[in-house]
Formats: sequence, structure tokens, C-alpha cells
Amino acid sequence: MMVSTILVIMMSIPGLALFYGGLVRSKNMLSILLQVFTIFALIIVLWCVYGYSLAFTEGNSFIGKFDRLFLNGIWDPAKATFSTAATFSKGVVIPEFVYVVFQATFAAITCGLIVGSFAERAKFTAVLAFVVLWFTFAYLPVAHMVWFWTGPDAIKDAATLATETAKAGFLWQKGALDFAGGTVVHINAAVAGLVGAYMMGKRVGYGRESMAPHSLTMTMIGASLLWVGWFGFNAGSALEAGDVAALAFVNTLLATAAATMSWLLGEWIVKGKPSMLGAASGAVAGLVAITPACGYVGPMGSLIMGLLAGVICLWGVNGLKRLLGADDSLDVFGVHGVGGILGALLTGVFASPSLGGQGIFDYVTNKMSADPYSIVSQVTIQATAIGTTIIWSAVVSLIAYKLVDIVIGLRVPEEEEREGLDITSHGESAYHA
Repeated sequence: MMVSTILVIMMSIPGLALFYGGLVRSKNMLSILLQVFTIFALIIVLWCVYGYSLAFTEGNSFIGKFDRLFLNGIWDPAKATFSTAATFSKGVVIPEFVYVVFQATFAAITCGLIVGSFAERAKFTAVLAFVVLWFTFAYLPVAHMVWFWTGPDAIKDAATLATETAKAGFLWQKGALDFAGGTVVHINAAVAGLVGAYMMGKRVGYGRESMAPHSLTMTMIGASLLWVGWFGFNAGSALEAGDVAALAFVNTLLATAAATMSWLLGEWIVKGKPSMLGAASGAVAGLVAITPACGYVGPMGSLIMGLLAGVICLWGVNGLKRLLGADDSLDVFGVHGVGGILGALLTGVFASPSLGGQGIFDYVTNKMSADPYSIVSQVTIQATAIGTTIIWSAVVSLIAYKLVDIVIGLRVPEEEEREGLDITSHGESAYHA
């Protein structure tokens, strides 16, 4: 779990930072690196102060309590012991501090993802202020709703199952499947990004001047680090080294490879040439789509999900982007929003045992549920989780951007944007001639 956590840190810094950094113009390279780097540090601090407590303690179905404020109560001086966190297996626990840091990295990378939507034009102070508000009022409730439960150990029969389920998050109670963050991370961040792109307005010269990525070399390195780090993200979400972690591992490898190929081939057919940008984008699309499903679907399910994610997200950054009309600078919604929604829906399909999936585990009998798996009802539950996440994130984002705009202002002045944020906001350059 500690190695998985380190891999997720690598996804954010340097992975996401370089992936995004290569996609902007050279005059804005350092601004995007600093935004991702600082957001990571800021969210880790907030997570340990109050975030973990609100997301992962027993409160109501939408938010936890302040029982773990400042990580209080994990060390018990009277008993001289550290508390443990439940896994998905009865009698198997991990140190709670390990669970704290693992989930901290998820919160940090989710907030970092958002900045790609309004890259090259946002005030640094506005970005940080928005992230604090969004993390508190969007990320924490959604994480609690989807992922919080008390663990399997207290479940002995139907009555204790009902009691423990009633303590869980709103979407967990409904039976939503999200193994590693399709709703919590990708859809949540993508909606916040899209709202930001609308609120911030288009970049100066958008549609008239070239805004080509300045370093696809950097983007390729970033995408590769994301792919490697994602094994910590997905396999680590099993919380123990076992069969399910192995399943998540192979699914993460296969779906990503399939999406890379399908995006590349789709682009080749449509545009006449395969591109490095297409391959890198396809890989990320595959990673996003398999995230909610990786511990639930079989390898052939993940193969189909990857193939679909590549071509559908290719449409997301081309056709859908034109329809939406927002300047989503680095296609956060086209990849993370579209891929996250696709992945969350298809989780409900390919988790079916008839299609090679894991089905639903029954903690009363300690084996797979005897009830027949219904694809229709599970996909309906998945759609409920997607809709809840979209609405929650959109409303919080809208209010948060508006507040920040009133108090600080969201955008830098036009002349600063033209000169580039590296010099005007941070007084330094990524490259010297």
C-alpha cells in the first residue's frame, strides 16, 4: 500500500505536471507545473487537517464528522497502539495512517486535474482559492458518498449487514461500483474543469492563433509516468496484495493499451496521420475508463472498454468539444469526463459474471451473491452515481468560481496573458535561449 501511494504521488508530480506542461505554450510551462505542484502540497495539508476526517469517518450519508480532525485518535497513547483501517476482506486490516496517505494522494491528483481546463489564463491566487473551496465542498462529500463504509468485519448476518450499510455513504448504500475513482476523481474533476472553462472564458486569440503544444516530448514522458503510476491508483485500491489487486493490474495494462491503439487508429483514419499526442491521449482515456471497473470486470471486459474509450474520447475532444463551445484548454472534460462516464456505465455491464466479471460479493455468506446479477439495474445505479456527481460538482464549482471571481478575479489581464504567465505571474522562464 505504501508503494502504491508513492506511485500515485508520481502520477501527480511529475506525471500530470509534465503531461499538462508539454501541452501548453512554452510561455506558460512553469505556471502549469507550479499549479499542479502547489495544489498537490496544499491538498495534502488540508487532507491531514480536516479532509480525511470529513471523507472517511462515520457521519451521515453525505459527509463524515470531525473525529479525525488533525488526524487525532489514530494513535492511542493509553493503549500505546495505532488504529487500523478495514480492507475488503474480513479480518484483514492495514495501518490507518497508510490508508490516510493513500487517500490523500487521490484527493490531491483530483484537484490537480481541474487546472487543465483553464490553463494559460487563470490567476494563481484564484486557482488556489477555488481549489480549497472545491476540495472542501465537492471532493470530500463525493468521496464520502461513494467510498465510505465501516468495513466488512462487523457483518455477520442480514441484520448486521443492514446496520453497517446504513452507516455508509449515500451512493455506497445504493450499490454504486467505483473501484478506484471514475466518479470521485474523473467525473468530479472534469465537471469542475468544464464549468471553469465556461466561467473563465476563452483564451486570447483562441481559434485565430496557434496554440499547439510546445513539447510533446514532455507530454509523452508525463503520460508514461501516469500509466506507470496508475497501477498504484488502481491495483492499490484493492487495499491488499491479492487476487483482486492482480485483476486490477492486468485490466489497467490491457485497457490502456487497447485505448491507445483505438485512438491512434481512429485518428489515422479521420486525419490521415497517427500522432504522438493521439497515442498519449488514448492511453489516458483508457486509464480513466478502466478506473471504476478495474477490480470488477474480467480482462476481456477491460479490452472492450479500452477499445471503446479510445474512439469515444477521440470524439469527446473533437466533436463534443465543438458542441460544448468551451475553451477546455487541455481537454479535461473530453478525456476525463467522457472517459469517466463511459467507464462508470460499462462497469455495470462488464462486472456481470456472465461477461467474465466479478459480480457482487455477499459479506453475509462470504462468497459471490446468490442473487442473479442484473446488468440493467446495476447500470441504473451507476447512472445515478454519475448524475449525482455531475450535479454536485457543477453546483459547487459554479458557486466557488463565482465567489473567487467576486473577491479575487479569475483571470489575469489580457497583456499578462499575451506575455505568458511564467514571467508575469512567477517571474521566471521555463527555457532560456
